[in-house]
Amino acid sequence: MPPAPPARPIGSYAPIGDGRTVALIGEDGRVDWLPLPDITDLPVFARLLDDETGGCFELRPVGEFRSERRYIPDTNVLETTFTTDDGVVRVTDAMVSGVAGRMPWAELARRIDGVAGEVAMRWRVQPGSSLQTASPWLERTEHGDVIRSGKTAFALTGFEHGPADPDPDAPLGAELTGSFATSPGSRHLLSLAATHDEPLHLPDPYNVDDGIDRTIENWQHWSRVFSYDGPWREQVQRSALALKLLIYSPSGAIAAAATTSLPESPDGGKNWDYRHAWVRDLAYTTHALVRFGLREETHAALSWMLHTIRRHGDDLHVMYTLDGDLVPAPTEYDVSGWNSIGPVVTGNPAGDQLQLGVYGDLIAICRTYVDAGNVLDIGTGRMLSQIADRTCDVWRNPDSGMWELPEQRHYTSSKMGCWKALEDAVALAEAGAIPGSAERWRTERDRIRHWIDEHCWSEERSAYVFYPGADALDASVLLHAPSGFDRGERMSTTIDALVEELGAGALLYRYSGVSVEEKTFVACAFWLAEALACVGRHEEARERMDQLLALANDVGIYAEMIDADDGSAWGNTPQALSHLAFLTAAMTMREVMPAELLPDS
Repeated sequence: MPPAPPARPIGSYAPIGDGRTVALIGEDGRVDWLPLPDITDLPVFARLLDDETGGCFELRPVGEFRSERRYIPDTNVLETTFTTDDGVVRVTDAMVSGVAGRMPWAELARRIDGVAGEVAMRWRVQPGSSLQTASPWLERTEHGDVIRSGKTAFALTGFEHGPADPDPDAPLGAELTGSFATSPGSRHLLSLAATHDEPLHLPDPYNVDDGIDRTIENWQHWSRVFSYDGPWREQVQRSALALKLLIYSPSGAIAAAATTSLPESPDGGKNWDYRHAWVRDLAYTTHALVRFGLREETHAALSWMLHTIRRHGDDLHVMYTLDGDLVPAPTEYDVSGWNSIGPVVTGNPAGDQLQLGVYGDLIAICRTYVDAGNVLDIGTGRMLSQIADRTCDVWRNPDSGMWELPEQRHYTSSKMGCWKALEDAVALAEAGAIPGSAERWRTERDRIRHWIDEHCWSEERSAYVFYPGADALDASVLLHAPSGFDRGERMSTTIDALVEELGAGALLYRYSGVSVEEKTFVACAFWLAEALACVGRHEEARERMDQLLALANDVGIYAEMIDADDGSAWGNTPQALSHLAFLTAAMTMREVMPAELLPDS
């Protein structure tokens, strides 16, 4: 008998955010994930990972209902329509922004509009234990009830929302509830305001209601500035907005995902914290932002990355915290995990690994930045020169590869990344953007290519293999069709070998043998479509893109992985790399494919 479907499918959640944190809202209107005040903090609502004490913010019709939802066009404001036998009600959810940008406190606003008939609604704010690290309590003040959980304080205000007297005997010690009925044209509001280790502002609910409209306008203004007019425009816009949710505005860093510990496998174990900034992901994101003409985000992300790297010395780290510190070792929490699949952790064990590919990622984004008409500072130029020299010295060493594997080997894609680092360093030096010996870098670049051709190509498999002497394959070599390493016959036959061994319909596993441990990796499937376009197999590229776009959830969001058998989402969500892979594939196809093979914008 097949296992029962999860009570809370990962793909059933839609994210909203304010540039500092992200809330996940289920199809039933329940907020099951919200770290406060920052995306990396422990969540006060964590039912996603902790069914018993995680806490949530419920808002739903009293009886049976059907729900449909969408983002208000060109925004990250969610609109859910509930239909019951008695009527229709619309809920608009926003993390409210201020007049001059991000609010100094977190403000989750939930507007309820009666559309037709009469609908009885109920709500419940049940704060959680912050992964068993805090016991929330209710404090009665002269201005209203305040819930405190550790150093986090929040309060619920609203209008026409029917609050009930708090129950001192609630199972978790602090709970707010209420109920009301909608009618055609009625409006009701619930607003949750929160701060951490600072005074708490209780906003006027009518100002919050106005703030929802202001937030919609702010998002739509951002979308107008976003410059893309090409194929799959609606989906490109949605993916760009999903990425914007992961940009941590206090620093400019970009989180790899909004969650931690959502599993990659039903067997557990591969439950990682992705609320950190990977150099690789940040470089890919910044590359996309430059191509979209988003100046502020581009400059903030690049400047943060360069400053952070310089602050921590000569050795590049794989990832950093969103505040620019080194990522701590994992801490495990005594909660059940999503669908009882543990462990639940914060931190990440891969921060100190050697990954040679990050050298190419870093220098590539600096080249993109310069090619877009910008100028590097002197310190950055010297640092890039030093990194290029270091690449010359260390490319022959084994590393952990892109996939952060425990076995250090001479991974083919890492060597290709070193080739890319020196290719771009030569271009920057010849443009006068960085100092250093372009001749040395050019010579070493050519040595790397010769080494890859001699050691990493298998005539028997007609493919670039995972590492020298291996029969196994690795989907990350697909990144080096768009990088320019190989857009010819060898890459084309490598694609065929990858599809045969790692393919599952339109989807792709990361490398040989991993299908027994995890689901297909969304980004790899988009890399495949992009590589097909680069080698001239345009009709196949278009067909795969269309198939993959149909696998996003109902509001266009991708998690890290997809089960090839049932299409369900797995891994952390929303996943930056998944959306980035689609964005870069769409832009590359626009550049290299005939217009008649592309959909209308």
